[in-house]
Formats: sequence, structure tokens, C-alpha cells
Amino acid sequence: MFRQTAGQAAQKQRAEEIATAALGFIAADEDRLNGFFMATGLSPDEIRSAAAKPGFFASVLQHVLSDEESAASFATENGLSPEDLQRAAFQLGIRWD
Repeated sequence: MFRQTAGQAAQKQRAEEIATAALGFIAADEDRLNGFFMATGLSPDEIRSAAAKPGFFASVLQHVLSDEESAASFATENGLSPEDLQRAAFQLGIRWD
């Protein structure tokens, strides 16, 4: 059975914290929020239940990263580097070809 090391668990937790901040970033702007709902097919009533499902945080971060301007704004507002966002995405299972 695969076991996470303490370092791996901390990295995953940090990635989830970044994705949670990304959700706040999305929610702070009506246009971004509507874009997220359109992209995911979620409704405002479904956010809480969706957040408990595997892959939700990855979809939030992937949505922010899908737009360079949004990704840059999010990173700047949260004191993150592009590398921080890439590491978080990787920890959450996002892979680019």
C-alpha cells in the first residue's frame, strides 16, 4: 500500500490551500464566478457538495490557470509565483501534455 510521507502530505495540503484561495478569488468577481459555473456546469447551490468531492480543488485551480491574466492576478494577490501555482496544480493531479 502506498503511504504519503509527511512532506508529501504537507505539499498536498498547501496545494489545497492555494486552490481554496483560488475559489475565493473566483467568487470575488461576478464575471469570474459566472465563467466558473459555465465551465463546470455547477450552480451556486451545488458548490458546497461539489467541494467535498475528489477533483474539485483541481478543477478550481485549473480554471484559474486556464486564463493567463486571471492566473497572474491570482498569483500577485496571494504572493505566489507561477512556479507555486504549477506545483499546486501538479499536487492536485493536473497534468499538461
